[in-house]
Amino acid sequence: MTHQMSASRNAFLRGRGFSSVSALGGLSGQRTYVASAHHPMGSRGGVHGFSSQSLSNIGGRGRIATGSYKPGYYGGYNYGCATHVRINEKLLKPLPVGVDPQEHILRDHEREEMKNLNNEFASFIDKVRNLELQNKVLETKWNLLQEQVIPAKKSLEPCYNNFINNMRKELECILNTQDHLRNENAAIEQVVEDIKCKYEQEFKRRTDAENEFVLLKKVRFLDYHRFSMIFQELAQLSNNVYDTNILLQMDNSRDLDIDCIIKNVEAWYQNVAQGSKEEVNAFYENQVSYRGMRALHLGKYSQTLKVNQQEIADLTRLVHKLQSEYDIIKKQVGATLVEQHGDCTLKDARDKHIDLQTAVQKAKDDLARLLRDYQELLNTKLALDIEIATYKTLLEGEENTALVFLAASRKRVGENNAFFKCLR
Repeated sequence: MTHQMSASRNAFLRGRGFSSVSALGGLSGQRTYVASAHHPMGSRGGVHGFSSQSLSNIGGRGRIATGSYKPGYYGGYNYGCATHVRINEKLLKPLPVGVDPQEHILRDHEREEMKNLNNEFASFIDKVRNLELQNKVLETKWNLLQEQVIPAKKSLEPCYNNFINNMRKELECILNTQDHLRNENAAIEQVVEDIKCKYEQEFKRRTDAENEFVLLKKVRFLDYHRFSMIFQELAQLSNNVYDTNILLQMDNSRDLDIDCIIKNVEAWYQNVAQGSKEEVNAFYENQVSYRGMRALHLGKYSQTLKVNQQEIADLTRLVHKLQSEYDIIKKQVGATLVEQHGDCTLKDARDKHIDLQTAVQKAKDDLARLLRDYQELLNTKLALDIEIATYKTLLEGEENTALVFLAASRKRVGENNAFFKCLR
């Protein structure tokens, strides 16, 4: 950073003298010039004098130059007397007017630094312009937002509360219905279990009846075979009874009552045959009655089997009906679970609403931060404008000081040359 100071010229007392002092600190803080010129204190005019001082610090090397010219004071022009002239031998030496090359290098370096600073300043100006454009856009948006009619904030909490209460009531009803359906399902499952047990028992009874029916068929077949065998034996016995020839040997030597004996034998034989026939008839009647009873029982079993089959069909239809009711209850439970999932969705929506509110607040905070940054950039722009104005003023002061110093040096050289000419 360059710091420059310039003291304005002032006129002292009377006459046309001046006094100026300038000090320059280079960009690297290595150069300082001090120059002054003043009019000597006098009252009657004459040749003006001056003095100058220069202080330079370049590259760590100090240099001080001092020059003055004081022709003296006089009260008027007196041509009648001769004046004593004193010559300063130092003035006869040539003045060192060479140019230091380091100064040219430093000036180039300073010029490059000034260019870099100007480029940085131009970039700052572009940034400031962009920020001004952004500020105008934000101001326009802000004005539009202020012009818009802000709708009255509607509190959604009552709606949420009513909705939550309704959902809670529906949930309670659904839970009660679910408990009732669970109880009905348990009762139906118990009935199904009982029906299954009865079905198993009836199936077992049916199996036993079928086995018994098969056995009865076998017994009936055996009985029929035996019955046919008995009828054959009965026919043979009948044939034997009717075809029996009895041979009697009689002793005619005695006086026997043959007719009476024959009658007795015939009576005995008839009694025996009649008893055998009655026994056979009784036996077969018993067998027939037994077979009839077995057939009656078989008919009863068949009827019972048909009834059991009908009951099994009814129970099968009831099982299918209960299965369909169970599916309906399962669907209702699924709907209840879907409603519970809807509650979870509502909760997620509330969370998203809270997240959106947080995002809006964050956006507001970002807008406030951008406004603060814009204000800070405006302050930086003002500081840069002030610094640029200061640079400009210091550069103008340096140029004026350099011009004054060059004019004073030229004037001094001219006066020295004129003085030397007069001496010659």
